[in-house]
Amino acid sequence: MLRELPDLVTRQPYAFLVRQGEFPGRWPMKAVLWLYDLLAGISDHRWIGRSQLLQRIPGLSPDRLRGAMIYTDALTDDARLVLRILHEAAAEGGLTANYMRVESVQRQGDRFSLAVRDGISGRQAALQAAATINAAGAWAGAVSSEAKRIRPLRGSHLFFRRRRLPTDDCIAATHPRDKRPVFIFPWLGMTVVGTTDLDHAEPLSEEPRCTQEEMDYLFELIHTLFPGAAVTPADVVSTMAGVRPVIASGKGLKPSQESREHSIWHHEGMACVAGGKLTTFRLIALDALRAAGLTCEAEHKIARRSTAPLFRHKLAFPHRLGHPALPLPKGEALLETVEWVVENEMVVHLDDLLLRRVRLGNTQPAGAKDVLPQIRSLCQSGLGWNDARWEAETERYLRIVAESYGLPAEAGAS
Repeated sequence: MLRELPDLVTRQPYAFLVRQGEFPGRWPMKAVLWLYDLLAGISDHRWIGRSQLLQRIPGLSPDRLRGAMIYTDALTDDARLVLRILHEAAAEGGLTANYMRVESVQRQGDRFSLAVRDGISGRQAALQAAATINAAGAWAGAVSSEAKRIRPLRGSHLFFRRRRLPTDDCIAATHPRDKRPVFIFPWLGMTVVGTTDLDHAEPLSEEPRCTQEEMDYLFELIHTLFPGAAVTPADVVSTMAGVRPVIASGKGLKPSQESREHSIWHHEGMACVAGGKLTTFRLIALDALRAAGLTCEAEHKIARRSTAPLFRHKLAFPHRLGHPALPLPKGEALLETVEWVVENEMVVHLDDLLLRRVRLGNTQPAGAKDVLPQIRSLCQSGLGWNDARWEAETERYLRIVAESYGLPAEAGAS
């Protein structure tokens, strides 16, 4: 992906902080990163001492600081990567449909019948397929009537203006409370802090949100690492929470102790997949194709070893759209980007556009409310919205932002 999508997946220096008396120390980290480089086929980690680290990351607390292991990983915009894959699928002849709810899956001989409902019109339809893969994420267990197989875990992030918490590195540090790794990293011109790892007990039909407990947890790390920055909840531009479809071990483990490996199973002949990580999505897909009977064992082994390009189509996207290290464009360039997305990426609601296609809702105060008048005509002409629809979409969007992408209610009240 680094090679094929250089504007979407970029190399990023990471600094793993090492403090006296804390595990892991310098030499255990060096051993881990030696193995990491071996598996990645690179040689790109080094130790920097305390004084150099304090120059590299201004404002970092010097308390018991020994230095940091610097290594290379990658950075991406996960939503834009998913959309890039969907564009590739369409270029290969695939058909995509969003807001289409699968209400039942039935095996009928050697075929499947899927009852689906259009979430926009409410119309029902039946789809026939020779093979079906259930890759419904946190809903995968519900689709296969095995909800207990999935343990939904919530992770939340805080977004700050870069000037309030500046860093060019992704800072990896263990949290003072539970020693979990938490990151502070540059993203889309912002600085992001995360993530948390908690059981998500709320209904999956509701937009997840960052809680006061999670916000306090992340601020505890910020104040430990940057005590002089005096960062407060008033500096939070936005929050974002997501739900991981982790496979439940059933062993009573803490959320962060659960395996992130993916799992494949069958339910009445349907291949089901959940778990895993973004970085292994291709291997997960290959395993799912084999489980669905769409590839044989020999083809699967060849595909796993293949170095053929993942993305075979050269597709033109607006400049900087999804580049994780650059801020979103402004002015006319932003309007051109919005217009392209409206025309090419199946926008149904305003939140599709501003939260999952173009990240204005995360990177601008109040969900980019000030930008709405500028994009109104583009949305109305491109999507066929009349004034009443625009007003309804605006109300819906700002409600979602306030409830799920802003400060928790407790913080807002204070």
